[in-house]
Amino acid sequence: MNSYFREVSIGSVRDFWNNRPCNIRHSPKPVGSLEYFNEVEARKYFVEPHIPRFADFSRWAGKRVLEIGCGIGTDTINFARAGAEVTAVDLSEKSLELARKRAELFGLNNITFIQADVEQLTRTMTAKDFDLVYSFGVIHHTPNPEIGLAQMAALLRPGGTLKLMVYHRYSWKVLSIVATHGRCAFWDIDRIIARHSEAQEGCPVTYAYSPRRLRKMVEKAGCRVEDIFVEHIFPWRIPDYVQYHYKKVWYFAAIPPAVFRWLERRFGWHLCITAVKA
Repeated sequence: MNSYFREVSIGSVRDFWNNRPCNIRHSPKPVGSLEYFNEVEARKYFVEPHIPRFADFSRWAGKRVLEIGCGIGTDTINFARAGAEVTAVDLSEKSLELARKRAELFGLNNITFIQADVEQLTRTMTAKDFDLVYSFGVIHHTPNPEIGLAQMAALLRPGGTLKLMVYHRYSWKVLSIVATHGRCAFWDIDRIIARHSEAQEGCPVTYAYSPRRLRKMVEKAGCRVEDIFVEHIFPWRIPDYVQYHYKKVWYFAAIPPAVFRWLERRFGWHLCITAVKA
């Protein structure tokens, strides 16, 4: 895996996500309104229905949850609604501003918000006994994800659970990106993936992992892998999707649902892992 991402500054990553927080355009309603947040959540879980199953929100009632990369707070709110004591961390001030407003609107006072760099977590936080450390689609955007993962593991209690999603290297999305935008330049695959991995082009850092590489990284951080799986192919036509209409690309519309699920489980964009700290 190319090392040029390691030279990217954390400031440029923060600026990218401040400019357009993840999922901020999931609703046309006024940003920050109750209707807006409800629509953001509905759309997120409609497009990515595996998230509630993976997070298993209700399991963490009464437990201490640390979310790394909370964004505008969709999963954060659901951990809190389920009764967890949540600490939500993000690098982006703009994302945290919206997440805090969201918690206030829903009257949730069991969330602590912290601005921090995942690679510097233990310098920012003193608590080291979380029952769950959860991070969905985040650490692949930091220049040194191995450092970030070690920092996350250090805050887990012995026997605590790590749940992590990173992007899958051998996915339909990567094939599509390289074929459409990279002119099949597989020798420059890491840079091409980063440039086109998000709705806003030009993400400074995006790593993509094989299951084997992710497993090794998690084990190196001192966690025992319990489950690892692949999910999520985005089937919707972008011109319709950005207008909040859901029409599938013709070739996805033509295949049977069972075949589509088979493809998702092998070539999905989301590589999800659950592990326990030794």
